[in-house]
Amino acid sequence: MKQLALIVIAFITFSCSQAQKTSFSKEALSEKLLATDGSQVAFKDILKKYKGKNLVIEVWASWCGDCVKAMPKLKELQAANPNVSYLFLSADKTADKWKAGIEKHELKGDHFMMNDGMKGVFGKAIDLDWIPRYIVIDRTGTIVLYRAIETDFDKINEAVKTTQYE
Repeated sequence: MKQLALIVIAFITFSCSQAQKTSFSKEALSEKLLATDGSQVAFKDILKKYKGKNLVIEVWASWCGDCVKAMPKLKELQAANPNVSYLFLSADKTADKWKAGIEKHELKGDHFMMNDGMKGVFGKAIDLDWIPRYIVIDRTGTIVLYRAIETDFDKINEAVKTTQYE
């Protein structure tokens, strides 16, 4: 009986930690990110630009091998869905490496950098445990896919298709 209880508790814990949220926390929305022009912008103000639009957010870093490996799939997604907006949030440690990564990989979209990396305030606020990480938001501002990684492009493609036909 004790083993069954432990299994149930483990399942509930895992299920809750993998939950797909439909909105960002107040902490995430109020956190400021570094813009390419050197200014600091609150995440909620960044998101306002995409009101009424479908949005794919990629959290990445120039040093991340899995991020670089997934870029061809992301570029295919962009080519197949030109009416979707793309927002890149970097976990790089320095602005120089972040900006060099944008240029090197020719990433098309808007770019911001977390001020304190993956494990900082913003990373914790969006439950960041792996990069690249993808979040898909529909035109109403609702998150339709909260946690996807580079092996989840089928899910990402499906979520993007779904948001376009609402």
